[in-house]
Amino acid sequence: MTGQDGIRVEDLRPGRVIALGSHTVTEAEIVEFARAWDPQDFHVDKELAAARAYGGLIASGIHTMAVYQRLCVDGVLRRLPVIAGKRLAETVFLRPVRPGDTLTGTMTVDAVEFDDRGRALVTSTGELVNDDGKPVFRTVVEAYMRVRDVSA
Repeated sequence: MTGQDGIRVEDLRPGRVIALGSHTVTEAEIVEFARAWDPQDFHVDKELAAARAYGGLIASGIHTMAVYQRLCVDGVLRRLPVIAGKRLAETVFLRPVRPGDTLTGTMTVDAVEFDDRGRALVTSTGELVNDDGKPVFRTVVEAYMRVRDVSA
């Protein structure tokens, strides 16, 4: 079975790397997201953040995860017949994300395990790198995807 634009789960192979596109994080976006979801001073207050360990505003880790998720949905998940996510594992924040950083994502297929219920458990490693090509975020994701029409 294929998703909206037609990637077949059956064609996913371990080692396949899928480019997800890029997103530039703005100062306004960092502050707006943090005010709603992670209002720590180093995410919302430029002056206080300047006096902290990172020397300025940085994006919330949750914000960084959200950027990855959006790039992943737009770049590939919308084209696959996703049932639901199962697990996030080994999520790490490797470097701070600062205003003006352009984050570029990839998803690498690690494993595809088919079951007898018309679905597969796809395990992938997601990564975001900054403008310098240095990783800022990495996670392992497990998600169930449909492989055939079980009602037929």
